[in-house]
Amino acid sequence: MASSGRSTRAATAVERLNARSEGVRYSMARTGDQLFYLTQNAGDEPAIRLCDALDLDGFVQFVNAYGPQKPKRISKLDVAFEKQLQKKEK
Repeated sequence: MASSGRSTRAATAVERLNARSEGVRYSMARTGDQLFYLTQNAGDEPAIRLCDALDLDGFVQFVNAYGPQKPKRISKLDVAFEKQLQKKEK
């Protein structure tokens, strides 16, 4: 059962990467010794392997850092606070 949870966490990281990436699709593969690696789908060509086999934590960290990043949300309070800091600096 723990193996299923591991796969779900890795698959969710790949789903987030695919949501951030336009026109490029990624997949994960798992080795016999339960390590993961990221692949880029290449149409009719074989998939392109993008990293060495990694343990779950390393794989999720790699996938989260790979490709375009989602801009961080900034609240109105954060904007107001930043303006106050800039005024104090002058």
